[in-house]
Amino acid sequence: MANLTGLSIAEALDGLARREFSAGELVQAHVAAMAAARPLNAYITETPERAIEGAKAADARRARGEALPLDGIPLAIKDLYCTEGVPTTAASHILDGFKPPYESTVTANLWRAGAVMLGKTNLDEFAMGSSNTTSYYGAARNPWRRTGDNRPLVPGGSSGGSAAAVAARIALGATGTDTGGSIRQPGAFCGIVGMKPTYGRCSRWGIVAFASSLDQAGPMTRSVRDAAIMLRHMAGHDPKDSTSVPRPVPDYAAALTGDIRGLRVGIPTEYRVDGMSDEVTALWRQGIAWLEAAGAKTREISLPHTKYALPTYYIIAPAEASSNLARYDGVRYGLRVPGGNLREMYDNTRGEGFGAEVRRRILIGTYVLSAGYYDAYYLKAGRVRSLIARDFASAFETVDAILTPTAPTPAFAIGEKSDDPIAMYLNDVFTVPASLAGLPAISVPGGLTRDGLPLGLHLIGRAFDEETVLRAAGVLETAASFTAEPQGRWSP
Repeated sequence: MANLTGLSIAEALDGLARREFSAGELVQAHVAAMAAARPLNAYITETPERAIEGAKAADARRARGEALPLDGIPLAIKDLYCTEGVPTTAASHILDGFKPPYESTVTANLWRAGAVMLGKTNLDEFAMGSSNTTSYYGAARNPWRRTGDNRPLVPGGSSGGSAAAVAARIALGATGTDTGGSIRQPGAFCGIVGMKPTYGRCSRWGIVAFASSLDQAGPMTRSVRDAAIMLRHMAGHDPKDSTSVPRPVPDYAAALTGDIRGLRVGIPTEYRVDGMSDEVTALWRQGIAWLEAAGAKTREISLPHTKYALPTYYIIAPAEASSNLARYDGVRYGLRVPGGNLREMYDNTRGEGFGAEVRRRILIGTYVLSAGYYDAYYLKAGRVRSLIARDFASAFETVDAILTPTAPTPAFAIGEKSDDPIAMYLNDVFTVPASLAGLPAISVPGGLTRDGLPLGLHLIGRAFDEETVLRAAGVLETAASFTAEPQGRWSP
């Protein structure tokens, strides 16, 4: 029997269809691997019993000839998705004890397709961070290590637990959410594929909100084909979400033809930034060469407002967070810290329930929304956001996709940037622009640094043209032939 935790989703589906193993065996292998990898702290809540029951049901359906598209595939779910009857924490103390009485639309879609849940994965608190070190439940750890250096590394954020679980072979795939790069950057840090679809492609209903005009669900997998398979069953119009777009969902896997002859790929000059690793620059040049060798036509393009993307994002996202997180007050659910009166109870609950990074962003957001500064900051940021979107629209008049690095550096050690919020925010410098414009984008592992750490290449496409993004990503994946795996050193 194959190493069941080493399979891709596509390979697992083929093996199940050929009766080479059962869904029960597949899930049991992942449950055992999950237990062995607990030092990674990838999961906040494990649900092995639920996964085993789901596998039994999948095997029964397959025996009757009624198999579902993802029957028996064990997935990890970022603990930002509400899951009926299973704790949903957003990695925050303030949601202690919260068990949603409903299921998020995206996870409900996956369960209807037959997938099963291994557990809820760790993240930066309320998805606010680029390192997965702001979690109330402790930092998740990257399964990779630098050669000759066993210091634990960050898995990226905010979807770091999902990325670590997929990279460590303790889930076949995982859901993430991406607000400014929170799927793609951890994908690059952990050597996996991370895809943010177009804003509105996947429903946000039942996902704990951070920044409502930016948040988007997406898949995290070990191959581009797996991302295409997962996305097909995550996406779809949802009348419960006013930002969900009523468009048909394509068969994304069918787009992976490997043929990109004539594809026009833009290389933005503004993405050559100070402080970018020379190895990242070299990989970017290699990515251009791979696409050209496959028949694509590359050309330099300009996205002139790119330099304003990070400050724009760090005005808009905290402002929306300040509004969204006002609902956590200790009255209806989660943590309650008593006080002498209602106001004291609010203050005590929010002061104790929110971590430092969340409090920082609430304060920033409240400031930029205040009467004296709303026009100077928030409205101006909205105008700049429109200019960034216009830059992309102009670029896509002459190109079909855009290639950039995913992150300016490889994964860094836990605690290395924790005292410098600005340095931490700069991790998202390449991913934030596509988020502000609402465009689909994907990170694909492209190679290793001299220290043995993975690096990612980043493709951006037109709105709702995930098929072109996936097709080009598949070509990069084939050319890179990235087969390296973390060495399984899960010790603390």
